Amino acid sequence: MRSYLYQQVVLRDEAGEVSEVVGIATDITDQKHREQELELLNRIIRHDIRNDMAVVLGWAELLEDHVDDEGCEYLQKILASGEHVVELTETAREYVETVVSDEEVTVEPVPLGSVLETELSVCEESFPEAEFVLDDVPPDVEVAANCMLSSVFRNLLNNAVQHNDADTPHVEVSAVVRDDEVEVRIADNGPGVPDDHKDTVFGKGERGLGSPGTGIGLYLAGTLVTEYGGNIWVEDNEPTGAVFVVQLPRTE
Repeated sequence: MRSYLYQQVVLRDEAGEVSEVVGIATDITDQKHREQELELLNRIIRHDIRNDMAVVLGWAELLEDHVDDEGCEYLQKILASGEHVVELTETAREYVETVVSDEEVTVEPVPLGSVLETELSVCEESFPEAEFVLDDVPPDVEVAANCMLSSVFRNLLNNAVQHNDADTPHVEVSAVVRDDEVEVRIADNGPGVPDDHKDTVFGKGERGLGSPGTGIGLYLAGTLVTEYGGNIWVEDNEPTGAVFVVQLPRTE
């Protein structure tokens, strides 16, 4: 079923008198569909993920008196990561509410290098079996984004490992700086993305959150990058794998 927004426009003649009242119907079906998808994402993040993380943190805290010094170090990392996830759910809620309310997403200068280094460090701890390489990413370049930029790269890095069928997943991150933009490339040695999925892997076109093969993480990454005024796409890696490319506007 299509959704429409109905408005009346008053037309006046040269003397300022009302000459005609015109009714305009605007098709807002796609907008409504997007709002429903974002509301679904909000419920998943706020309810399922947040509640599960609260349980995980509660159990982890109960272990504090039952682990030795070496185990305590890892337990603290678990607690810190869990608390960070809870913080992200709150940030994501605010983002979804902003988008659904039709207000512009506020962007600000964000240091790209530190965001990438932080997310790579998190992934290295989460996936000790994988190899991560940061190749000449300039630490002083700032891009137009917000605090959710870390979520963009975390989702792309996680995707590069979780969908990787190599004995040792290898992920290489590089960046190219241009006058008005920065291009970040995240290359992996996994199975790659088929050509007929390259346009839909971020939930573009007719696909949405419930579509097979469209992960919520990639959907969120694609949505955020678009809101920042950037572009995101996937290419083939050589000899095998995929390269996820993110272009972001510079603020310098």
